[in-house]
Amino acid sequence: MATPPIPAATSGSGKDANARERDPALGALRALTRSARVLERSCGELSLAQYRVLAAIADGAARATRIADRLALGKPAVSALVEALCERGLLERGRVADDQRAAALELTDRGRDLLQAAEREMLAKLAVIAEKSGAGESLIAALAAMDRAIEALASERLHTEQ
Repeated sequence: MATPPIPAATSGSGKDANARERDPALGALRALTRSARVLERSCGELSLAQYRVLAAIADGAARATRIADRLALGKPAVSALVEALCERGLLERGRVADDQRAAALELTDRGRDLLQAAEREMLAKLAVIAEKSGAGESLIAALAAMDRAIEALASERLHTEQ
């Protein structure tokens, strides 16, 4: 699939105010970036970055290096997030039997509760957005397909780097 052409930046003068409507890919890009902020506001006590780390651990990524790979973040950024989440009592570090240098990360009960609360709020916000879009379940299905594509790209990237 070819990469769509990048439209010229606008000056904010209103000359190109309808660029999103003329270019659906640009509209989709801008909607995705805006949706991140909308969803972050629904995360309660968590930042979106903290949510992503907790969700990755809940999905089975128990080591910081795996989380960094999965979320395409640098190891120092993940280490800082993990440290902050541990200090807040949302994560616990455990031992890894075959590697004394590594720590297995687990959600605490409080961490699991905050993750679930954030997900309830974000899902409610997503449902409202989907309804207002007129696409409803089709939008949800398209986003789920996009998640699978992102996972495939991440997997390809990891295999290329190894």
